[in-house]
Amino acid sequence: MAVHLFILALLWAAYGALHSLLASLAVKLHSLLASLAVKQWALTRWPRLGPEYRLLYNGVAIILLLPIVWLTLAWRGPPLWEWHGVWAWLANLLAVAAGVGIYWTLRYYDIQTFLGLRQWRQGSDTSGEQEQFHISPAHRYVRHPWYFLSLVIIWTRAMDPAFLISSIMITLYFWLGSRLEENKLLACHGAVYARYCERVPALFPLPWRYLSPAEAEALLSTRQPSAGE
Repeated sequence: MAVHLFILALLWAAYGALHSLLASLAVKLHSLLASLAVKQWALTRWPRLGPEYRLLYNGVAIILLLPIVWLTLAWRGPPLWEWHGVWAWLANLLAVAAGVGIYWTLRYYDIQTFLGLRQWRQGSDTSGEQEQFHISPAHRYVRHPWYFLSLVIIWTRAMDPAFLISSIMITLYFWLGSRLEENKLLACHGAVYARYCERVPALFPLPWRYLSPAEAEALLSTRQPSAGE
């Protein structure tokens, strides 16, 4: 069993490293294509490079994730802890609320662009042009609401050794992934995003750190307009 757990942790680490590498390449690709001359040259040589990268990136991420999830389920052992009675009701209620929260936040994301479908259908990499700094209601309380809500779902489940290892590795990846993502956001949005980070926690909401609607609007009003605005 110890060997299985070590392999599982190693696979999660490799997946996180590869996923971060591909994300980094996506950022570098967008920066490279930002120059009009370079963009024309690159798209002449590789016409599908920009429009399909995001879609391929998400597809590869899902395909690579499936065997790790399967091994987590296949190598399940005796439970380390389970929820019973009122605690089971509370755990399940929190998980359902987190799932509803994820569904509710979808309205504040451009899912077509997030998945890469818009770029693929339009035949152009428009993700960078549409990536502007917005603060949704959920983002007034936590900078990465999907990560937080996913962690609620994960850590309200019964735990066995394999699921615990996976939960720990996912949590570590969310923490590291959020740091890498915020490096990009700080580079894109500068001081405005830095001030946002000072006011709103990253992964776990805190009662004393949040933005009111008026404060969020005031913060957004200080951002520098991007080209074309």
